[in-house]
Amino acid sequence: MIPFMNIPGTLYIVSTPIGNLEDITLRALRILKEVDLIAAEDTRHTRKLLSAYDIHTPLTSYFDQNETQKSGYLLQNLLDGKSIALVSDAGTPGISDPGYAVIVAAIAQQIQVVPIPGPSAIITALTVSGLALDSFVFIGFLTNKHSARIKQLKAIQSEQKTLVCYASPHHIRQTLIDIHKILGNRRIAAARELTKKFEEIVRGTVETVIEHFSENIEAKGEFTLVIEGSETPEKKEIDPEMILRELQKCITEQNLSKKDAVKYVVDTFGLPKNPVYQQSLKL
Repeated sequence: MIPFMNIPGTLYIVSTPIGNLEDITLRALRILKEVDLIAAEDTRHTRKLLSAYDIHTPLTSYFDQNETQKSGYLLQNLLDGKSIALVSDAGTPGISDPGYAVIVAAIAQQIQVVPIPGPSAIITALTVSGLALDSFVFIGFLTNKHSARIKQLKAIQSEQKTLVCYASPHHIRQTLIDIHKILGNRRIAAARELTKKFEEIVRGTVETVIEHFSENIEAKGEFTLVIEGSETPEKKEIDPEMILRELQKCITEQNLSKKDAVKYVVDTFGLPKNPVYQQSLKL
């Protein structure tokens, strides 16, 4: 007699609306109805979606703070033959949202992982940004900590592909100021409340977008920023006279030491350190 063996279930990665509840696929609705369990980032939030479509599948929470612990629970259910749908509060699970741990664990156990594609704030913002779409780099959330955010921006300073990131509405003006300082006055699109009633997409240079949010300080809703990539190296020119002039300003007007003046000019204008240092030797 052949012993009974469980056939593992399937893990579905289900994309859900980023705002407008109508932005969900027929396939996603069917999967949410048919699975044994839905693992949701916030069960209260997901329950609103399920209620709108008369779906009564059991829910369990799966968020950042319990991701490691809950992954084991979900994996065991999958190994027991149950099917599970993984959803985040909005968009596609695993992209700056919980999901990675259980996906990797399921793959390691040779459990079938099936994508159910749908909305994504990244792609939505890109398509209406007016910036290059042939290639882009997603850098996740820009941190709210100023010094750490400066490091993030410096790391992508020379990236020539279009840049996409998320930003907090409570720090949007300072974030834009930091973008201007490190990346320069590039073209940018700032999108918030995408697909919702008060959707707003502001396009222009970094300076004009800073001005917009100086006057509209009650910016609500998480931002998706789409930023123009760096110019090609051939278009960048190092102007020794400008460097010397800026160094002199730092020393005479801001009372900076020569070392601090070099650092300031390098950071502010996104220049390599060596030519700035060489100019400082003339002072």
